[in-house]
Amino acid sequence: MSTSRTEASTVTRKPLRDVRGFWRILLAVIAPLPMLSNGIYYLLSPTEGNAPFEENVAAAIAHGDRMSALEWIQVPFVTLLIPAAFAVAWVARRGAPRLTTAGALIALTGFCAGLGNLPGTVSLANLTVKEGLDPGTVSKLSTALQEHPIMQLSGLLFILGITFGLLLLGIALWRSRVAPAWMGIALAVGGFTHPFLPNHVIAGIGLLVAAVGFTGATYALLRMRNDDFDLPAK
Repeated sequence: MSTSRTEASTVTRKPLRDVRGFWRILLAVIAPLPMLSNGIYYLLSPTEGNAPFEENVAAAIAHGDRMSALEWIQVPFVTLLIPAAFAVAWVARRGAPRLTTAGALIALTGFCAGLGNLPGTVSLANLTVKEGLDPGTVSKLSTALQEHPIMQLSGLLFILGITFGLLLLGIALWRSRVAPAWMGIALAVGGFTHPFLPNHVIAGIGLLVAAVGFTGATYALLRMRNDDFDLPAK
């Protein structure tokens, strides 16, 4: 009796909906967005990335609307950077498994540590101006946060993720041959050079180059069949 019931339920069971195409297209769309948004952020920023708190407060006074807009512009970077890196790793993993594994471990560890612990898109300097807070007190808070060991370790891991993680993922994308070689090179160069560029405008251009590199994952995902992307539902 139990066997016949099992057979009947197996026969009448509806097939599961295949959502592989949804995830494939979603990752393809996401891939270039984080670096694109961060590149625009750097290009439009009125200060350098390592500017002292007092300079950022002065910028918030002089360019309040722009500083508020920049907070929103950077949201895709902190929200989508991890799935974007995952998209590159997913398309490159078969053609360059060891390089992809090493790059993904460094990049994703750094991104999880940095985005999980470092201050987000909301600027303390901008909040100080908008809310009428005491600049001296908030400056001490900003310094204390920067000097906290968790923040320093997270910042170091994040930089390693951006530089060496994306460098290896870019090389893996190149070696895997799932996208044009120049896209992998753009990802490797755009990520690795970011901390060493002299000012925020050039740094922004470098991040846009990295965004072009991330479109290598977009290219590969859009050309990929669902069966090559993942196994079907059971």
